[in-house]
Amino acid sequence: MAIHPTAIVKSGAKLVDDAAVDEYAYIGSMAKIGRGCVIRHHATVDGRTTLGEGNIVHPYAYIGGLTHDLKYKGGEPGLEIGSGNVFREFCTVHASTNPESSTIIGSGNTFLAYSHVAHDCVVGNYVVMSAQAALGGHVEVGDYANIGWSAGIHQFCRVGQYAMVGACSKVVQDVPPYMLADGNPSKVRYINILNLQRNGFSKAQINDAKRIFKIFYACGLNRQQAMDTLINEKVDSSLRENVLTFISTSTRGFI
Repeated sequence: MAIHPTAIVKSGAKLVDDAAVDEYAYIGSMAKIGRGCVIRHHATVDGRTTLGEGNIVHPYAYIGGLTHDLKYKGGEPGLEIGSGNVFREFCTVHASTNPESSTIIGSGNTFLAYSHVAHDCVVGNYVVMSAQAALGGHVEVGDYANIGWSAGIHQFCRVGQYAMVGACSKVVQDVPPYMLADGNPSKVRYINILNLQRNGFSKAQINDAKRIFKIFYACGLNRQQAMDTLINEKVDSSLRENVLTFISTSTRGFI
């Protein structure tokens, strides 16, 4: 195990043999660091945090910090992180508010410099958060979503899978799957076509995503009318079901 002599690894911390901890890093007493993880110099992994395999925590990132939520009443809330994530410089990820729960982050995600994931968020897999983007408490982000530079996502909002939030956007309602939202306040502008192309969606599937966009944003229909129309459309069933499920379970409303 490569632990630099200047690093602080508190008694009780659990590190798999090939984990690496660089100069002046700090590992808290309840942290669990998985195989192949690298904690760079001056980075911190604190609290009841579990890191899967192959995560990289860059200098000055703070993983597992105490929630900002003023409802916190003590105890040891959790943070559960999957494998293959990258946390760049000064990124912050907070534990949940209640000891019985955890903030959840999946695998293969990239969190760029100064990005922030607040308490009780649920982040899927292969998400990219650009520099200075921030998720408020209880935000949910679906697989392969992109959060642009300096975007802010309001508490309890959701960003659907393969969706994108543009740079400097303010999101106060849910962003449906496959859509691109931008502005302050954000509006859905079109489908997130580049993301779909990069992730192997067929031309037919992309055309179906365009049709879904038109139903909800270009036909003058209300929410229920749009959902009823989509149910009867001959579009890719997985795209249709993902959108219908997402919208029908929205509590804040969707953009």
